[in-house]
Amino acid sequence: MNKELMEALDILEREKEISKETLFEAIENSLITACKNHFGKADNVKVEIDRDTCDFFCYAEKEVVEEPEDPVLQISLEKAREISEDAKIGDTIRVEIKSKEFGRIATQNAKSVILQKIREEERSVIYNQYYEKEKDVVTGIVQRYVGRNISINLGKADAILNENEQVRGENFRPTERIKVYILEVKNTPKGPRILVSRTHPELVKRLFESEVTEIKDGTVEIMSIAREAGSRTKIAVRSNNPNVDAVGACVGINGARVNSIVDELCGEKIDIVNWDDNPGNLIQNALSPAKIVAVFADPDEKTAKVVVPDYQLSLAIGKEGQNARLAARLTGYKIDIKSETQAKDAPGFRYEDYLYDDEEEAYEEESEYEGEAYTEGYEEGYEQEPAENTEEYVEDEAVEE
Repeated sequence: MNKELMEALDILEREKEISKETLFEAIENSLITACKNHFGKADNVKVEIDRDTCDFFCYAEKEVVEEPEDPVLQISLEKAREISEDAKIGDTIRVEIKSKEFGRIATQNAKSVILQKIREEERSVIYNQYYEKEKDVVTGIVQRYVGRNISINLGKADAILNENEQVRGENFRPTERIKVYILEVKNTPKGPRILVSRTHPELVKRLFESEVTEIKDGTVEIMSIAREAGSRTKIAVRSNNPNVDAVGACVGINGARVNSIVDELCGEKIDIVNWDDNPGNLIQNALSPAKIVAVFADPDEKTAKVVVPDYQLSLAIGKEGQNARLAARLTGYKIDIKSETQAKDAPGFRYEDYLYDDEEEAYEEESEYEGEAYTEGYEEGYEQEPAENTEEYVEDEAVEE
């Protein structure tokens, strides 16, 4: 039994995840290549390897003739009978080839064939491994900066975080561990080329899936995400179980779940709102923490008109229009926001125009609770920021006035 070869194959299979069958085929091809280099041709050469003992037998099939014209393909009757006493003219006989007789060049070529096959299989294994993780989140270690791009080690391969996929303001140090979203895995002659991102909205979705058990098992479903990387993300969730609060599940006890994701995203703000099949209610939720007086949504045109209290206009629009912009992306509606004063000054304005028939009664009661979307999204206590933001936006409005 060839114990050394068996041990070498076991190590390769364990460390590089290359199957033994592939390695056996590489050895067979290398021996055939060595025979071709040694004899000039190897059309009649066969190699058999015992998969259990790693013992191999290399032979050439030669035709028995009276006077051989090609010693590589033919053998005389006299020499054939030295191998088999029953040999006769026209028979095909196996003639053993001893690999020890190969020259140095033939041996080196055989070695090159084996190494080349191992490298090809190693690249193929790594490519398949990361191709399966495409559109998923992995943890990597920052290696170095290559110009403005970042090289990130993912374990068995390095990935490239291009400048346009980096979040502005994020600075990483070598050896720092970060989570990245795999955009694409390309197979190249030099090995797999992996492109990753820190700005893709799916990064936030995958982080929630890994952090929130209810999302992983399908109880809570992420319906839509709108993200401005490095600044703010809005996410709409829906519960498939009436006994499970979708927003509460994503927030966690004392905000533990959402805070871990915020930390991973280097402090990026995350607004979690309830999904609603009614576009008016959905838009109202999406514009939180702003209070909404009335909403009129046109599902056919994908447009919506929203009326907010005068002092909430800045909050509804957000800094540099961010809140309204993210709400529009989240809902898929083009949203036009007006204050009550602006709406009343509009020709022919009536509050009824901004309400569905089934919402008119709710509007009459709205003055009592003044914007349920505001309290519903934040009553869990996962973010105490709305009050501060409100002051900030009110101050901005006062300055403008």
